[in-house]
Amino acid sequence: MMPLYRMNSLASLIEELRILFARIRLTKLEIEILEQQFPYYARLSEEHKREFRKKLEVILTTKSFMGRGGLRIVTSEMKILIGATMVMVAFGWKDLRLPHFSKILIYPDTYYSTISRQYHRGEVNPRHGLIVMSWKCFLEGMESEHDGVNLGIHEVAHALKLENQIHYNGESEFFAPEVYKSFLEFADKEIRKVNEGGRSVFRTSAGFNHHEFFAVALETFFEKPHEFFNYNPELYGTLVRLMRQDPRVWVKG
Repeated sequence: MMPLYRMNSLASLIEELRILFARIRLTKLEIEILEQQFPYYARLSEEHKREFRKKLEVILTTKSFMGRGGLRIVTSEMKILIGATMVMVAFGWKDLRLPHFSKILIYPDTYYSTISRQYHRGEVNPRHGLIVMSWKCFLEGMESEHDGVNLGIHEVAHALKLENQIHYNGESEFFAPEVYKSFLEFADKEIRKVNEGGRSVFRTSAGFNHHEFFAVALETFFEKPHEFFNYNPELYGTLVRLMRQDPRVWVKG
């Protein structure tokens, strides 16, 4: 019997070849959407823009974008902007594409969950490999670059954290262990501070648990990096090392 690690390597090679030959190519119109509507991309160097587009093409090739709740047509804009958010969050890694989360469900507005019996703006379902978003709420999150509230970043952050723990897909444990440990130690202090009503750069939902704190922290990291750094440079530094990028480079203070 072939060893498991060799089977995984062979499967990874086959998948790489499949993506290489089947990869969706961005059109000029789709690149214009990136330039005009996705500031992270627009501020990159030409070299990094080429890298970003290549990674986005892989996301568009390997993910299924599906409308729900009466959304009949998933537009190019929806695919490009949601896919670009995934690329942005994972841009520090060379080939990270979150394979476990292969389906992106898009609702036109907030939607009702029969499981939680609540209305949702978005969620991540690891059991079924789903990232779910309200398109209206996604766009609202993109309206302001600097308020630290961005549904797309929030849900992709949840998926990223979960993907790091899924051991059978070839992408687990990409967080540097010592850096992640340091981040969690800082997170414990911040969660306590938020729950005690202390001054914090993070909104109150960051105090719910470690999962919510990580998602809110990444929203703040990408949208309010200078304020985050000034508030707690050590915690910010752990995220720079964990995410392998520093948004202060492209976001003006």
